[in-house]
Amino acid sequence: MKSSKLNSMLKIVALFCLLSINIKSQAQYLLNSDSAYKAGAPNSGRIWGYVFGDYYVKAHSDSLNRGGNNQYTGIPKDRNAFAFRRIYLGYDYNISKKFSAELLLAAEDNFPAFNPPSSSSASGDQLGNSKETFFIKLANVRWKNVWKGTDLVVGEQATPAFPLLSEKIWNYRSIERTIADIRRTPSYDMGVGLQGKFDAKGNFGYDLLAANGTGDKPASTSFKWFYGDIYAYFLDKKFVADLYVDYQRLNWQPGWHHDRSMVKGYVAYNTPALTIGVEGFINNLRADTKATLITGGADTINTKAAGISLYVHGDIIKNKLRFFARYDGYNPNKKIDNTLYSNYAGVSSPGGYNSPGYHMTYSSSTGSPTSATSNGDVTAKESFVTAGLDFTPYKGVHFMPNIWYNHYSSQLSGVSNGDYDLVYRMTFYFVFGK
Repeated sequence: MKSSKLNSMLKIVALFCLLSINIKSQAQYLLNSDSAYKAGAPNSGRIWGYVFGDYYVKAHSDSLNRGGNNQYTGIPKDRNAFAFRRIYLGYDYNISKKFSAELLLAAEDNFPAFNPPSSSSASGDQLGNSKETFFIKLANVRWKNVWKGTDLVVGEQATPAFPLLSEKIWNYRSIERTIADIRRTPSYDMGVGLQGKFDAKGNFGYDLLAANGTGDKPASTSFKWFYGDIYAYFLDKKFVADLYVDYQRLNWQPGWHHDRSMVKGYVAYNTPALTIGVEGFINNLRADTKATLITGGADTINTKAAGISLYVHGDIIKNKLRFFARYDGYNPNKKIDNTLYSNYAGVSSPGGYNSPGYHMTYSSSTGSPTSATSNGDVTAKESFVTAGLDFTPYKGVHFMPNIWYNHYSSQLSGVSNGDYDLVYRMTFYFVFGK
């Protein structure tokens, strides 16, 4: 009898333990589910990521290897290959209702993409043996509602330049960067930012950031990059208008005040079925270009770059097949004067992102680079076109046949124009954890 009671008690205790373990595991699952994370539940997190790349065929190559800002410069005609262009692995975590943390590891395409195995030095996100590797792209803590409607973000974070708004509406980063991103306005930086809304519905807001201006690299000067953005949504958030500005000193010494400032505007009509967007910028760089006088000697002149991007994307078959098309026009220097100068070379700037496209010397007689201190051509206008289809067999999985075309037109007298890079691609893109 006693043995029977003891066995019954042991069974009850065992069942209670099993139930406790099951309840605890279920609670832990609910706590760490995506819905719990989105609700801001303390101690909840999620792992997420995405990958995109292509099978590409280089159908034509620019004879002068211009366009140092694109991943196909230097790749010879008829080259074909499979290549990743971005791999993201992120972890988001809610410390509490008021605090959250963000960590993002990224492996991204090299610039230019053609880096021969025999090369003695690797660049971009490659190791010395040319193997791709991850780097820390984002690592920050967010203090939510530090005052009503405004979050404080400290650490390495997305900048207000485009990733928080215009890149999301463009929606095809897997095809190409936004026009400001192509010209290397930073998408992430180390600093302190404020992200706020002026109204409860979030129709009007702002983003501010003071940062090093060196992305994930250590600061090499005390000069900071200041970013500012304001935006407004209208027509039930179908229409958005956005204004962005930034400023950074590059050198500040007697006789040489060298700095940069950008103004960028963006408008878009955005619905699930159809999106139309226009983005344009003017980038002013003071005392940035060394221009050789035809009569002898040289001047240090200002550089004024301008670009505009127009795009459309929309549904053909809802949730299955879409289309996209985009045109960019870019002038790296609106101050070219062939009556005064023969050569143009970018001046050097320690640290910072001193906007690319301003650091190569070009000869007015041949159009060929006479030195190569960085990527880009300060004298050639560019016209970029991409178009394609987006097939989605399952949510988060995309296959996108597309063309990638960039035309170069020199502003120097006596230089032949009309050359271009042309690439045919089958792009693949998949998302997980979101």
